[in-house]
Amino acid sequence: MRIEIIGSGVVGLSCAAVFAELGHDVTIISQSKGPDDSCCSWWAGGMLAPWCEMESAEPLIGELGVESMEFWSRFSSGHYIQRGTLVVAPARDLPDLKRFGRRTENWKKVSAEEISELEPALAGRFQSGLFYPSEAHFDPRKILQALEDFLRNKAVHFQYNRSLEDADLQTPTEADFRIDCRGLAAQKELPDLRGVKGEMVLIQSDEIQLNRPIRLLHPRIPLYVVPRDNGVFMIGATMIENEERSRASVRSILELLSAAYALHPGFGEAEILEIGVDARPAFPDNLPAIIQAGSTIYVNGMYRHGYLAAPAVAALTADLIMQGYPSVREDRKSLISIGHNSRGPQRCASV
Repeated sequence: MRIEIIGSGVVGLSCAAVFAELGHDVTIISQSKGPDDSCCSWWAGGMLAPWCEMESAEPLIGELGVESMEFWSRFSSGHYIQRGTLVVAPARDLPDLKRFGRRTENWKKVSAEEISELEPALAGRFQSGLFYPSEAHFDPRKILQALEDFLRNKAVHFQYNRSLEDADLQTPTEADFRIDCRGLAAQKELPDLRGVKGEMVLIQSDEIQLNRPIRLLHPRIPLYVVPRDNGVFMIGATMIENEERSRASVRSILELLSAAYALHPGFGEAEILEIGVDARPAFPDNLPAIIQAGSTIYVNGMYRHGYLAAPAVAALTADLIMQGYPSVREDRKSLISIGHNSRGPQRCASV
């Protein structure tokens, strides 16, 4: 079967991997030169935290995330790091830590001494925390490259630097199916799609060493710090109902950096390497959707769960094509819409 995929972000590459592993002839078309800063996947934190995400997301997101973790571990090339996630809060915000624990699963409470063992850099800074030992993280830019290398070894065809106009998208594809993974670029076809602005900062510090992602329950902005190589840390991220994709707001950057300083004053001496901004595609319910319109299937609306949900949603897309809607698991049918219409995805069931 010939599969044409539009988009080279995390969703497009995940779909390509699933179909290539099934033995199909896959072509990726993208207006970019490959995975780069033109897609919001480039600016992600790279946390695989399905249990932490249950604090604010639908339970289904956590289930998809657990399924996706096995997928990502196979493309590790040494980049997939499973050391868990540590969640902490200042003493005045310990009630928030208890609330976070009530809404999530698969954690254990850790004392100040245990925090010091997990993260010596945070010794004496927090009275207690929650440790999620099964969660993982990676550098998304490196993992995207590893995934692209895998696809090339699977003889996937790449048509980079190719811009598809409206007329091209309206022309029936010569492939058996076209998988549209363009994110916000598909708003004309999916009018319910909206952008949720996210801002992040990359900093470098020679003074601080962290072994795993740290979430600080901050009163205004939930902060996470994700360690990368060579003393680099990703600090993120905001969620603003705004589709502006190129300019960070002063308030957001001040709050991100202030919260990082609250986590450890040593971050005050760090150097800023990058400030990243993009808008995540999301539907009104903040759940991903698979929308079939004839031979075109839209896979979109990952919100802030791109890496967490994309591989599992890609596998679900393959199930839909290969086996048909009736054979899809009942607890997954809520993500599928058969028949495209001007109002966007019409959920076939409620989550």
